Amino acid sequence: MSNDPDTLRETEAYLHLHIPITAKMGFRLVAYDRSSIRIKAPLAANLNHRHTAFGGSISTLGILAGWTLLHLYLKESGIRNRLVIKTSNTEFISAIRDDFEAVARAPEASALETFRENLLRFRKARLKVDSEILCGETHTASHAGVYVALLQS
Repeated sequence: MSNDPDTLRETEAYLHLHIPITAKMGFRLVAYDRSSIRIKAPLAANLNHRHTAFGGSISTLGILAGWTLLHLYLKESGIRNRLVIKTSNTEFISAIRDDFEAVARAPEASALETFRENLLRFRKARLKVDSEILCGETHTASHAGVYVALLQS
């Protein structure tokens, strides 16, 4: 499914429909493969009173990157589930003065497999996914999220 334009558009449309704030904030799914996801955000739709990116938008983008990575992993695995964020922590490193993006990288294969096995066995599983927030090549924030999946019948 690596960077397939139809999959990217379909997933972005899903996000905009089911998580409406993603459309209002102009979030755009740019790239995905099983190991990472990249989501962009325009500064203009996410400004604060200092004309830099709003902290809530930065945090939301970090959450969304991890959530979408796991959403697609579980969808590709054919596992019906309900996925939510349990714990979210954003560390702000520097002000963002231009369009920005979040990159979430999949945890190690063994952690993903344990997550999948626990979900199927116990009907519930959790996994930590880290995201890096970039403005150009500059690392501007880090997000750590713990996501919980609940198996659906």
